[in-house]
Amino acid sequence: MKSGITKWCIRGNKDLDAASKFTVRGVLASIMENLKNDGRPTIPLGHGDPSSFPCFKTTPVAEDSLVDAIRSAKFNCYGPAAGISMARRSVADHLSLNLPYKLSPDDIFLTVGANHAIEVILSVLARPGANILIPRPGYPVYEARAAFSNIEVRHFNLLPENGWEVDLRSVEALADGNTVAIVIINPGNPCGNVFTHEHLKQVAETAKRLGILVIADEVYNHLCFGSKPFVPGGVFGPVTPVLTLGSLSKRWIVPGWRLGWIAINDPNDIMQKYGLVESIKSYISISAEPPTFIQGALPQILEKTTNGFFSNTIDILKEAVDVFHTKLEEIPCLSCPQKPEGAMSCMVKLNLSLLEGIHDDMDFCIKLAKEESVIVLPGAAVGLKNWLRITFAVDPAALEEGLERIKAFYLRHAKKQGELDADQIVSM
Repeated sequence: MKSGITKWCIRGNKDLDAASKFTVRGVLASIMENLKNDGRPTIPLGHGDPSSFPCFKTTPVAEDSLVDAIRSAKFNCYGPAAGISMARRSVADHLSLNLPYKLSPDDIFLTVGANHAIEVILSVLARPGANILIPRPGYPVYEARAAFSNIEVRHFNLLPENGWEVDLRSVEALADGNTVAIVIINPGNPCGNVFTHEHLKQVAETAKRLGILVIADEVYNHLCFGSKPFVPGGVFGPVTPVLTLGSLSKRWIVPGWRLGWIAINDPNDIMQKYGLVESIKSYISISAEPPTFIQGALPQILEKTTNGFFSNTIDILKEAVDVFHTKLEEIPCLSCPQKPEGAMSCMVKLNLSLLEGIHDDMDFCIKLAKEESVIVLPGAAVGLKNWLRITFAVDPAALEEGLERIKAFYLRHAKKQGELDADQIVSM
């Protein structure tokens, strides 16, 4: 090496650059670059954070509990890697209310939100040649985290014509001796569906036959406003091991607080026998833990939040869904397989044959942002091209205005009647 010349060995991780472009945040950021300031407020129908709308406000119980925890000066220290004992106990007791058996604090690991829980679970499941079954459409963080853990992703389909139920035949066909788990998101993100007890039982029985565990993503637990009640995946822990993933973020409308959990639902101790619980403990010990003051507030938050708060959130979501479903019928190029029954978003099919100059779902979203200052998420971001994920967890008036703007966008880009063939006319 010549004197005075340094050969730097610094390199960025290009895999990170590529993965970030296909996250929900990454895709929405690229769409928002096309916004033009036309004097109208931007209507965000692509995000998953209702907390910016005054009608979606967390309970005073949560706020007061957080203030009490901070002022107590008891939670300024480092916490145990798996979480403060009383906080873990409160989660165990909270989840046990809906289970046929009781969880212990040792069954709970606190995480920095649900995304951290996904990181932990996929990291401990990783082994050479491993693959995991995830839904299509689904939550793209699973795919990104699996890639960094060198786990092959195999997608099984959710069936829109069957209320977005799991295509169990495709699950059986995809699995092999290297399959480690199946991911089930209930209530459904991005589909807005709620699985029945019978269907979840079939999923658990299928997992048992395949010798794999179920990852039950229940971030939207109990946010159900249709005819189907929420059924926790942990109910089927006696059938097959279930790792439940949850958080405060959606039900308490505090996504920025970043507190989640992993629950071991395994009364037969299968995960303990095969070393998975110890692997979780090991990973947690070298990972970040949630802020201790939020952990300190957790028991009061879980125990003292009233049913009235939850009912109010459900009522707002139900009203928003009614607005959404009614207004969507006025936009011929969009169709929803079923009225949403849970969570905060749903998948809407995009009929490109009725539009002029729109090439695909991403093109639709970019031009919609540019012309109408409305943000929606292209379905390709969640695994279903030429669909859209639309969030209805916004103020109902803002949702109605957003859908009116989408209708105006459709009318501006609609093919003239003479340009449509007979099949397209029938489809309208």
